[in-house]
Amino acid sequence: MTNLTLMGKNAKSASRVLATLSSAEKNAVLHLIADEIESQVDFVLAENAKDIDDGKDAGLSQAVLDRLLLTEKRVQALADDTRSVAILVDPVGSLIDAKVLPNGLRLSKRRIPIGVLGVIYEARPNVTIDIAALSLKTGNAAILRGGKETLRSNLALGEIIQSALKKADLPTSAIQVIDTPDRALVKELLRLDKYVDMLIPRGGAGLHRLCIEESTIPVITGGMGICHIFVDESADLARAVDIVENAKVQRPSVCNALDTLLVHPAVAAEFIPQVAARLVQSKVELRAEPQALSILENIDADVNPAGENDFDTEWLSLILGVKVVDDLDEAIAHIHAHSTEHSDSILTNNLENANRFVNEVNSSAVYVNASTRFTDGGQFGLGAEVAVSTQKLHARGPMGLEELTTYKWVVIGDGHVRE
Repeated sequence: MTNLTLMGKNAKSASRVLATLSSAEKNAVLHLIADEIESQVDFVLAENAKDIDDGKDAGLSQAVLDRLLLTEKRVQALADDTRSVAILVDPVGSLIDAKVLPNGLRLSKRRIPIGVLGVIYEARPNVTIDIAALSLKTGNAAILRGGKETLRSNLALGEIIQSALKKADLPTSAIQVIDTPDRALVKELLRLDKYVDMLIPRGGAGLHRLCIEESTIPVITGGMGICHIFVDESADLARAVDIVENAKVQRPSVCNALDTLLVHPAVAAEFIPQVAARLVQSKVELRAEPQALSILENIDADVNPAGENDFDTEWLSLILGVKVVDDLDEAIAHIHAHSTEHSDSILTNNLENANRFVNEVNSSAVYVNASTRFTDGGQFGLGAEVAVSTQKLHARGPMGLEELTTYKWVVIGDGHVRE
């Protein structure tokens, strides 16, 4: 029987060990994890295949199965990404700010690990490795609770991580995977504030709402994206077709994939048929509001009227909402009304429009003339990410190494006493 209290105690103890490690020691264990992944690829793929078979039997969607699937190439990418984290600069111990006060006290802020992370995530076994690598690099311990769909895959990867920790003579409780899908354990984890310092949910709106409402631990929200692209009247339409296709099709099952396309009426009659003709090749279904629907009525594509909640839906599949908006003001207003503040983009050759969009759209990542698919720790040069935060406190966007640290004040005096 899983004993979360004991897991929490052990994680807290392990975090104190990790906090004392040098960068070289932390990098060494990351390389050991990468080596273990490569040597155990057959084991990982075999366990993942069982999860996939169970997922098919349970009727999981193709989008979810794609998120769950590990291939030899994807497993190798896990090893490569772990080594990439090892070569990144370790933020722990660095000074954020330093000054000498008028009374002669030397004051500084020094980065330190947060302590113990609790991470709840769904059908993404790669998250197990990403979190472990970033946690260990920053001297944090972690308790991981993946979705029931990925239980065997996560446990296999957890064994690999703990094997590497053992070889490095470090406590295996530094990274622990909850070994049962019992949903009651999620609520128990949410209240483990005596041992867990920060909670990170990665999943749908229901999971985020549960964590916000019931956790006694500080929660980092994110990982759910309703992402938009606005094509204005000055956009290069040929390039815009390429960008929209990439944002929607390149990997539709992830949080930075495009959900809603907004188009200026001056270019709608020309652009919407062009993008529809491109997207139909990838079997994308379009959900269009009336004005866009009238443009698409004679187009050979999979087109349906937009439903009441379609512009508030993160599709995670080959579905795209399409809407004609009067101008930049309406595009920004639509985004404010429907966005989850994840990733939003404008395609334009008008500098004033670009600046207004960047200034007025308050998402964690705002783009000009680029696909939303770049909102990713690896793409942003962070090596990997533990989540994409859409909240405003502590961290926003892809959370890499620095976002997994806090700081303490260090005060050095010379016999100072306060008068």
